Amino acid sequence: MNIGQASEQTGVSAKMIRYYESIGLLPSAARRANGYRDYSDQDVAVLQFVRRTRDLGFSLEEVATLLALWSDKKRPSRQVKRLAETHIADLERRMREMRAVMKTLRQLAQHCHGDERSDCPILDDLAKPRAASAKKARRHQVRS
Repeated sequence: MNIGQASEQTGVSAKMIRYYESIGLLPSAARRANGYRDYSDQDVAVLQFVRRTRDLGFSLEEVATLLALWSDKKRPSRQVKRLAETHIADLERRMREMRAVMKTLRQLAQHCHGDERSDCPILDDLAKPRAASAKKARRHQVRS
């Protein structure tokens, strides 16, 4: 099948398919006599695997590791589980960081009048040196 068909079946854009090939995540597709890429059912399965792992937030490096593990039928599952658990811990850390950011922004928005006045605590806070804003955010986290 051509790249458009592979894209349609997997939900991976043709541009991303070409990119994944260029970085070596996917092997280069076979070429037809006319020079067009020709994707096999196995190529589509790999693309579906990549799409699913990317949807779950794995980095390209992690996807490459998971692909290697997937293709190694003798792999110990503990390696896959360790990678998944590490990813879960990273997602949890990022969620905590995002909650802290949301809390800070909510507080800033509550203190902004949002009217015709020019003074704005949101802009004032954004103009502060990073260390000052970070201390303030940590103070708010400690109180919670």
